[in-house]
Amino acid sequence: MSIAPALSIIVVSYNTREVTLECLRSVYRETRQTRFELIVVDNNSGDGSAEAIAAEFPDLTLIARKDNLGFGGANNLAAKRAMGAHLLLLNPDTVVLNGAIDTLMQFAHDHPKAGIWGGRTLFADGSLNATSCWREMSLWGTFCWAAGLTRLWPNSPIFNRDAYGGWRRDSVRAVDTITGCFLLIRRADWQALGGFDPAFFMYGEEADLCLRARLRGARPMMTPDAEIIHYGGLSDTVRAAKMERLIRAKITLAAKHWGPLRLWALKALFRGLVAFRALAFGLQARLAGGQGPKDRAATWRQVWSHRVDWLNGYDG
Repeated sequence: MSIAPALSIIVVSYNTREVTLECLRSVYRETRQTRFELIVVDNNSGDGSAEAIAAEFPDLTLIARKDNLGFGGANNLAAKRAMGAHLLLLNPDTVVLNGAIDTLMQFAHDHPKAGIWGGRTLFADGSLNATSCWREMSLWGTFCWAAGLTRLWPNSPIFNRDAYGGWRRDSVRAVDTITGCFLLIRRADWQALGGFDPAFFMYGEEADLCLRARLRGARPMMTPDAEIIHYGGLSDTVRAAKMERLIRAKITLAAKHWGPLRLWALKALFRGLVAFRALAFGLQARLAGGQGPKDRAATWRQVWSHRVDWLNGYDG
């Protein structure tokens, strides 16, 4: 009779073959104290990811799809196959460092009331990647992001509110949202919440999940002692498409949890943002020339041309 694992690690891959293989190697190399199973869902990659994973890791559970379920749908599928008492969502473009998964499991054991747990993410050069956790989305935070104020003052808790500006992720802290690149949750709690809302194809899933969990009494926490590398954005490389997905996700999240007035204000904010950037970069391309301004202008014109779609969120 086999013993059920303490942890089910779920990785969703899409056209990231080499970094996915690096991620899986790091899981096996760095996880020594936790009994785990590894489930990989490949979302119909065209780069041979599924074949390479099956060849190098024949003992893990590989679900090779012939369609793309998106991040949320693929995690939901894998969670149904999971046997562990806890689930760990781990992005394929990550590298586990210094026993981070074991450390995160111990952190969860020490802080059981948190309900959702996360760690600290770094870029490949060891510098801080501050995207491991977020505040709940706000109109002010979205305005600062849209207006470029977060770029001008990234360390400001006022102008970079939603990203906890100024906090180096160097202390244990309760947060609103743990990012899905490195998110630990009890499987029973995941099931009680119904997993990710299938309305979200990509982006926003974890913000919605954590918000719903907090309404049930969870208080998500992160620890700086569990560190991973998170390269970020490798499976979503077309800038216009990525921006449209981000806006769709934010509008979907607002439509689900905000009132009609705040939702209207958010949509107006995004309309203004996209129109302004399309015009501004178009003017810059005319006056200054150069391929960079031309590419940026083309990107924002494309986003603007699809506004009827993204203004309706993922339901549109």
